[in-house]
Amino acid sequence: MAIRLAAIVLDAADLETESRFWHQLLGGELEKKERHHILRIQGSPVLAIQLAPDHRPPQWPAGQPQQIHVDLAVDDIAAAHRQAIDAGARLLTPPEDVEAARVGYRVFADPAGHPFCLCWDA
Repeated sequence: MAIRLAAIVLDAADLETESRFWHQLLGGELEKKERHHILRIQGSPVLAIQLAPDHRPPQWPAGQPQQIHVDLAVDDIAAAHRQAIDAGARLLTPPEDVEAARVGYRVFADPAGHPFCLCWDA
């Protein structure tokens, strides 16, 4: 018996805003159902956004810890940073000096408050 990753599921009180953010950031095809939306990206696990009217965002990295976060690999941190902010992300940690850091990450939150990192390896 094999266990395979089927999906990463994020709770959100606002399905439209959360789904639009991840679709704008990652592309793919967005399928909308009444209580959840599914983002399918070729070659990746499914990202699902599930309606959770009482969802409260974590206060990570300082405060209430997160339950899960997503790491996204990027080739160009400056371009990826702009794309995330333009899509509606909030930066949670001060940006590092990319020139000084050959390997690094920046921590953001999506519109529902779920933390995620943009990671690079120069």
